[in-house]
Amino acid sequence: MPKILLVEDNEMNLDMLSRRLKRKGFDIVIAQDGQQAVVQAHNEHPDLILMDMSLPVKNGWVATQEIKAAEETQNIPIIALTAHAMSADREEALAAGCDDYDTKPIELPRLLTKIKTLLAHTLRHFQ
Repeated sequence: MPKILLVEDNEMNLDMLSRRLKRKGFDIVIAQDGQQAVVQAHNEHPDLILMDMSLPVKNGWVATQEIKAAEETQNIPIIALTAHAMSADREEALAAGCDDYDTKPIELPRLLTKIKTLLAHTLRHFQ
């Protein structure tokens, strides 16, 4: 079962997305700020990270840069999740080290396609 680190500070978004992903067969680990995300990435070794970019303590851009800078976590795929839908926001997330980008509100079928595509590179057994 692929493990996803879900980084989200909004309780309603966190609850909704974690329940929907669990129903799809994912093991979900949660962080509610950027600092927790960095710690959880090192402690839990998730297969993929869904990173909200507007976070307290440490924003998603900084957290992504730290995760991608560390040798033990640099290969974990990260999908940026943000309500900012401007092309510059997408470019900024990719420049920070995110492997893909998706906008809120989340469209689950679209997000699942992105998750499965990234996991296919690291988890050959995932269907």
